[in-house]
Amino acid sequence: MNILDQAQPIRPGETLDVAALARYLSKHLPNANGALSIEQFPRGFSNLTYLLRLGDQELVLRRPPFGAAIQSAHDMGREYRVLHGLRTLYAKAPRPLLYCDDASVIGAPFYVMERLHGVILRGSAAASLGLTPEEMRRIAVAAIDTLAELHALDYAAAGLGELGRPAGYVARQVEGWTNRYRAAQTDDLAPLEALAQWLATHQPTSSGAALIHNDYKFDNLMLNPHDLGEIIAVLDWEMCTIGDPLMDLGTTLGYWIEPGDPPALQAMLGLTASSGNLSRREVVARYTAASGRQVDNPLFYYLYGLFKIAVIVQQIYARYRRGHTQDARFAGLDEVVNACGRLGVAALEQDRIDALGAA
Repeated sequence: MNILDQAQPIRPGETLDVAALARYLSKHLPNANGALSIEQFPRGFSNLTYLLRLGDQELVLRRPPFGAAIQSAHDMGREYRVLHGLRTLYAKAPRPLLYCDDASVIGAPFYVMERLHGVILRGSAAASLGLTPEEMRRIAVAAIDTLAELHALDYAAAGLGELGRPAGYVARQVEGWTNRYRAAQTDDLAPLEALAQWLATHQPTSSGAALIHNDYKFDNLMLNPHDLGEIIAVLDWEMCTIGDPLMDLGTTLGYWIEPGDPPALQAMLGLTASSGNLSRREVVARYTAASGRQVDNPLFYYLYGLFKIAVIVQQIYARYRRGHTQDARFAGLDEVVNACGRLGVAALEQDRIDALGAA
């Protein structure tokens, strides 16, 4: 069985102009020789990722989703700048090769980076790979250790000191995600309203500043195919900034699904519910040990992560509802949004982040 991450034929409506792209690459990319063919990496709901075969080279292209109007979340130049800054500082960041801000080439700005070969855990990967509970636990521990490692990077040395504004970061994030929810709202959801209000009135003081990934989860990690307990790359840096590292941990906690969580979340994000994984409480403990940072208020960070994920999914669902995309995968995302809200309310009522039962 081939366990490496594989590309597939391009989805309808997401094709690229092969001739125009080939002309651009031949002019701007060193050693760009040979015929160009394009496939697409099929998973993911945000920026689109393509496999380019150019002669005997394999490259990866990233561009914003078709129909998206959320510019700050799909800034290709910013993502390229992050990778360019990290290229000599962090071996787990893919090496960027070329950035293009000319939308006339393929309809949007894009960048090209190196193709890496490894395993990305998605969907039912644990079952298809036959991972034992012990192997899953090694992977989970490595994931949290890598998050702590990322937060310890010297972002100033990477030339990324101006990437974000750490002062007031917590308040801006709560207000910003609430405003994004309002802009993308399609239904009245009382649980999400309750979470937004609670987050606005229970904000902790800042825990400091670090380079944060902002979308750190299993399917943004690439594993060594010869040793799945080793993470060889961190992918999808589109939301990276300088901010409070515990807010980054909160996003990861939001993605960290447990066996008793709602079925809609298990279906979409449930790999961490596989036997052997850490619980959310154990994630916090491992992060504390690996980073040396104290996490005094895990409930706030977890609820922030759940709310943020709900808003991201709602933005995608709103694009579908408003006819900006016809991707059938998006039709049922309203239930994921609902499930995030219900799980957050359950956490509030039980004053804990793990073992919440059916919500």
